[in-house]
Amino acid sequence: MATKTSFNPYTGSEIKSYKTHTKPEIQDILTKADKRFYSWRETSFAERKKLMLAAASELKNNKEEYAKDMTLEMGKPIKQAIAEVEKCAWVCEYYAENAEEQLKNEIIKTDAQKSYVSYEPMGVVLAIMPWNYPFWQVFRFAAPALMAGNIGVLKHASNVFGSALNIEKVFKRAGFPNNCFTTLKVGSDAIEEIIENPIVKAVTLTGSGPAGSEVAATAGKNIKKTVLELGGNNALVVLKDCDVDKTIDTCVQARFQNTGQSCIAGKRLLVDESISEEFIEKLIIKVRELKSGDPMNEETFIGTLAREDLAKDLEEQVNKSVKSGAKLEIGGKRQNAYFEPTVVSNVSPEMTMFKEETFGPALSITTFKSVDEAIELSNNSKFGLGVSIFSEDIEAAEKMAYRFEEGAVFINELVKSDPRLPFGGVKNSGYGRELSNHGITEFVNRKTVYINK
Repeated sequence: MATKTSFNPYTGSEIKSYKTHTKPEIQDILTKADKRFYSWRETSFAERKKLMLAAASELKNNKEEYAKDMTLEMGKPIKQAIAEVEKCAWVCEYYAENAEEQLKNEIIKTDAQKSYVSYEPMGVVLAIMPWNYPFWQVFRFAAPALMAGNIGVLKHASNVFGSALNIEKVFKRAGFPNNCFTTLKVGSDAIEEIIENPIVKAVTLTGSGPAGSEVAATAGKNIKKTVLELGGNNALVVLKDCDVDKTIDTCVQARFQNTGQSCIAGKRLLVDESISEEFIEKLIIKVRELKSGDPMNEETFIGTLAREDLAKDLEEQVNKSVKSGAKLEIGGKRQNAYFEPTVVSNVSPEMTMFKEETFGPALSITTFKSVDEAIELSNNSKFGLGVSIFSEDIEAAEKMAYRFEEGAVFINELVKSDPRLPFGGVKNSGYGRELSNHGITEFVNRKTVYINK
């Protein structure tokens, strides 16, 4: 029987080995999930609400327990891990309170005596999720899916199987019926066959472009709905009339939280040439103040990357850019899975750090002379997840929002996900939306009902 072993990226020590599910076990899990669907879809919104609020309470009451395992498995600083669990409680509460209204019948006047659109659950939905936000990525799918009457089956990243099983535990402790939400302990090699299983009605994936392409191809071949939330190379567009100090604080948070391991992190800092010298000087001071160390220490802001190979990849991207003429302002050194907070200036569009997504604590800086050039630079990416614009002229910034080829535009704020707002991208950042009323209706059958006398 195959096993998957998780390691603490900070210490390098083994945490635990997990026996992966065999093909018969996978089929048994899917069969039980399918059977549960036909009773779960009959439950009222009031019943689901009660259970989802219980899940929120479970998350809040035991947030330290869940956060600790997250930190040990992928190196997230403990304070940020606790905040992640708290955010998961928020999304549970949001859908508990709003799902019924979001999914109520939409009455449409026609020649019929009565006609409307009903929103009905699809069945078993497979979620393929990454390690960087081990709880949040899952809960922003699970809360709306379960409130809509669907069943969730999770294939999590192999290095965070402990967190995956903890999520299953949350729903069990909250009182959800067995098999409403189940974790599959499998590797990536098992995904294709699971998607092809007729029990699975739809798939959602958060991950890399190549993984998304493969999943979409398999699902498409089997005529199954997918939602893909893929990579990002977000720009931080700093205009000359911004509040410099506030903007720097936001940019540092946008790039370096979660040790830079976020699809929506601000990775390319585009700053007006006229203020660039002052801005970069002050930025470097702030980056130098970031505390690195043991992720279990509450004062730590920069932990390790989730794996050493990820730190090596980032090191190569930085070194290639510097070799091409970029200037290393601070950082750039790696020790095992730890990578120093890094700032690289004089980065041009043909350089690696501009073209590729950097998944770690490294920020590239490019200057521009005009707003038109800034927008062109921002759009010069295969990704389109989000952009941040910093300016004191809110009206002018808002007017240019439509020119950015992105799924989200944030003015004087970092790009972030919020249960009340749709989340997702365009271009190679994927398709479909999570969260808000847009997210909950991704995995439902929009059924037309037409009634005559």
